[in-house]
Amino acid sequence: MGEAKILYGKKIADEVLKGVKEKVADLHERNIHPLLMTLEIGEDAASRVYLGSQRRTAERVGIQYETIQLSDGTSQKRLFSVMNNINRDPLINGLILHVPLPPHLETKQVQWYIDTRKDVEGVTPYNLGRLFLGVPGLMPCTAQAIVTMIKSTKVDIRGKEAVVIGQSDIVGKPCAMMLLQEEATVTICHLATDEAGYLEEHVRRAEIVVVAAGKPGLIKGEWIRPGAIVIDAGITAVGDHIVGDVEFEAAKQQAAYITPVPGGVGAVTVAYLMKNTVDAVMWQTSEGE
Repeated sequence: MGEAKILYGKKIADEVLKGVKEKVADLHERNIHPLLMTLEIGEDAASRVYLGSQRRTAERVGIQYETIQLSDGTSQKRLFSVMNNINRDPLINGLILHVPLPPHLETKQVQWYIDTRKDVEGVTPYNLGRLFLGVPGLMPCTAQAIVTMIKSTKVDIRGKEAVVIGQSDIVGKPCAMMLLQEEATVTICHLATDEAGYLEEHVRRAEIVVVAAGKPGLIKGEWIRPGAIVIDAGITAVGDHIVGDVEFEAAKQQAAYITPVPGGVGAVTVAYLMKNTVDAVMWQTSEGE
């Protein structure tokens, strides 16, 4: 077989954003102006890039975008006070908490303090519980992006062998749940699977490979099953370059479809963040669940 078809994120993101822009325009006509708030504790170089991408995309679809930056010495008590003000402000529709947080802060406790209806990243127990039970709600953006990119290939997911490498609460686990709902046969692997020497055999079997482990070159190109769909959601800075978890050049000789890093999942993730913001507005105005 020939080289894989490259799944660039821009076209898929544009389709999602088109729908978002139309809904935002309808809200504006009714004098509702969606506002997305981001909260950053300390300085993080990687966040700078992500924040810039979010801001540009928000402006493009008509969503207001603001950032509150606190020092990395901020106490959890003060952080909760700031978050409480955001939770109670009816003009703020979505809250993003940039992680990683400084080590003295309890990440899960802080994430779980976000108002469920403003949880546009889908990180609170209520929204993750709805995902687990297959009920519509605010779902993690990267997981939504990954499944949408898989579906864009028009390959029937039902019954396919899917391997998800990564066990994070906002990518690996929710992605596995979403693929289960599509009736794929799902295996979850992680770095310990690799350390035990079993990762290669799982990947070789997979018709769909989703990687979000944050370890460059973890998945060798030769492991990819001919004709597989490969979605690489790993992002690591190596020198001046951003790289994924898959050996891209070798893998594209084997796969039928593969995402590049950068240029793949990231743009679609930001698009779903905007969609979640609009869905949150609908929920808050009692027009949605």
